[in-house]
Amino acid sequence: MARLGRVIVEALVLEYGRDEVLRRLADPFWFQSFGAVMGMDWHSSGITTSVLGALKRGLAPVADELGLYVCGGRGRHSRRTPDELLALGERRGLDAAGLVRTSRLVAKVDSAAVQDGFSLYLHGFVVTADGRWVVVQQGMNEERRQARRYHWIWERAGSYVDEPHAAIDGQPGGPIVNLTDRRAGAARDSALEVGRGGPHLILPARHDVRAADIDLPRLGRTLAAVAEQGPRDFADLLLVPGVGARTLFALALVAEVVHGAPSRFADPARFSLAHGGKDGHPFPVPLRVYDQTLRVLKDAVTRAKLGQDERLAALRRLDAQARRADSAQSPTPAELARWMAAERADGVTLGARQVGTGFPVKSPAKSGEGRQMKLPF
Repeated sequence: MARLGRVIVEALVLEYGRDEVLRRLADPFWFQSFGAVMGMDWHSSGITTSVLGALKRGLAPVADELGLYVCGGRGRHSRRTPDELLALGERRGLDAAGLVRTSRLVAKVDSAAVQDGFSLYLHGFVVTADGRWVVVQQGMNEERRQARRYHWIWERAGSYVDEPHAAIDGQPGGPIVNLTDRRAGAARDSALEVGRGGPHLILPARHDVRAADIDLPRLGRTLAAVAEQGPRDFADLLLVPGVGARTLFALALVAEVVHGAPSRFADPARFSLAHGGKDGHPFPVPLRVYDQTLRVLKDAVTRAKLGQDERLAALRRLDAQARRADSAQSPTPAELARWMAAERADGVTLGARQVGTGFPVKSPAKSGEGRQMKLPF
């Protein structure tokens, strides 16, 4: 996850710049989809810890090159955030005192000004070389065994007390005392029950992936783009040894994470179809496909740094083609279930793994990735 997260962020910086990375991290739907495409449980609150931990480890060797730094983390790591920011400020000439103040204010707001029954246990602070930042925090309600995530971004925070969040997402759980609501401006010490408008990221307690969790027409377009256009339009990617339809499908979902508009991440479960999930849902992580995805992306980013953009351009075309395939047939729920079952059955060939169990790794097929993906229709 650290390696794949790093190369996706490198591609984002090359294509759209550092600020766009922060804006993506501030979007709860994109954040969840990002974690799912990296092989984390699509429905899990653990995505927050895993994504931030993977980025902290993965970006550390290239942090100065990218101008992106990940501080904080879970538990004791969250309490070290001020020290990490002070050290970073001294080394890179940033306003460390201002960043530390931001870190403490954000934590105080979500633990005191927003009283929703969730206790903070994770504080991730991502800052750029020019001092722009995003904060992702998570709280846990032990009684209900539910988590709630809080997203902040520098361009919205303002005074930190007047609707500063980019997003707050979690299951509804009764009245909330929210002193950051603008209606509390005249009296911050008044308790207001606040309802939030707009879309919410609501995740089920179950682990399995169902058709209702996925935008099937959008999945159908991605599958069609790979099946119909792949050999002709994406030759640069297919020249990489071992890359066939199955890896190309995973790359199409990764390309969407890099290039997709916010409206395309309403169904994070769809992105778990790229590389499965560590808990075995919708299927164990196929390491051979995962490694091929990572190899292609790393090669594309390395070439782009040298001024050779053809492979990153192929990824852009792959994403664009999936959006243009409007006539593609959508898989039915039954077809989707059969396709996921086939992925699970092919786990041995693909070197599948999941936490606590998994298939023994056997010799890979000559194609380098096992079975060629069959469309579910």
